[in-house]
Amino acid sequence: MSEYVKRTIIKEEVPSIHVDTPRSVKVYLPPGYNELLSYPVVYCQDGNDFFTMGRIATIANQLILEDGIEPFLIVGVSVERSKRTSEYSPIGSRNAAYKRFFTEELVPYIEERYPVRRDPSSRVLAGDSLGGTVSLHLSLDRPDVFPRVLSLSGAFFEPTLEQLQLQSSLSWLNIWMVVGLDEVAVETHMGTFDFVQYNRAAKEVLGAKHAVISYREKPGNHVWGLWQKELPDGLRHFFPAPKL
Repeated sequence: MSEYVKRTIIKEEVPSIHVDTPRSVKVYLPPGYNELLSYPVVYCQDGNDFFTMGRIATIANQLILEDGIEPFLIVGVSVERSKRTSEYSPIGSRNAAYKRFFTEELVPYIEERYPVRRDPSSRVLAGDSLGGTVSLHLSLDRPDVFPRVLSLSGAFFEPTLEQLQLQSSLSWLNIWMVVGLDEVAVETHMGTFDFVQYNRAAKEVLGAKHAVISYREKPGNHVWGLWQKELPDGLRHFFPAPKL
């Protein structure tokens, strides 16, 4: 177990003209990291939560060392709690600026400093709740940059469903989704929501628009206790273990 706990995580400060500068990010480097190689990359909203409560670095180490999946980098993007909804919600006052930061500043910053692949299929956006929402909207805005989304109980409310309905085709989108069966009355500061129904509705629209969907409902609530357990499967979806 000890080798899974040894994690290489670098802290960076990404300058920005779009959001309050600078934005802290954590970059996980996989076991055997070598600058002469090139790697896929997972970008996580709520980056600190993914590392602390999601234990994503330990999970990645385990998948790479035990399952033999391809090594990948993880970029966890921090967010201030007081600004989270305004940055992540599609109707939030800071949403457009945050998405511009992400696409125009964060991704180029990482790609200039780390040996990550620049083809769209080598980028995965990951997020929980509203983090899943902003990940999907980044993808809808820029399918040429972000065609892959990992969603943990995404907050796919009316504005998102309307946006999905407007798309002519989503055959370019590869999305992995999980929602907890106990998430039927989740209290948020925006109101109380049935995440199960909203995720089912999103799945219906995504399917009708020909997205590639991997969808599951599991026992659990709107908490990291559920998401941490499901994260390995989500990562395996995008980084499958080699066939023996």
